[in-house]
Amino acid sequence: MKNLEKHLFLILLTIIPSLNFGQTSSKVPMPTQQNTIIINKIIEAANYKTYFIDYCLTKINETAAKEKWNDQKTMEITENIDFKNFKDAVYNMFAFHNEIELETLLKAYQKETIYQTSNIMITNKALSTNLDIYARDVVKGKYIIVK
Repeated sequence: MKNLEKHLFLILLTIIPSLNFGQTSSKVPMPTQQNTIIINKIIEAANYKTYFIDYCLTKINETAAKEKWNDQKTMEITENIDFKNFKDAVYNMFAFHNEIELETLLKAYQKETIYQTSNIMITNKALSTNLDIYARDVVKGKYIIVK
């Protein structure tokens, strides 16, 4: 009986570690290399980076006024706004479009002057949420680089 218990115990020790009880991570969909080039052109044509920076600055200024930050803290937080930290979210938003759809969208952005003169950003709910989360994290100082 003791041998059976030992064998059962050893079997369980070898099986349990191989079982995965946690969530499996799934990769976030990203566009192809060619589509990334087109998306970068869309970002430029639609001034996404400007909108992104202005959105973050608005959130920083609102929080600075509300919490009575001094100029040094406001500047320290502001200096850490970086579109590179958010660009993958934009890529993900466009990852589900094919090259023809992206080219059509790019031409529309380039043709329509409102995108060059207004601070607007075409988005979906996920990107809006990600932008809000990013801005809140910037305000909280999560992107401050220790020098």
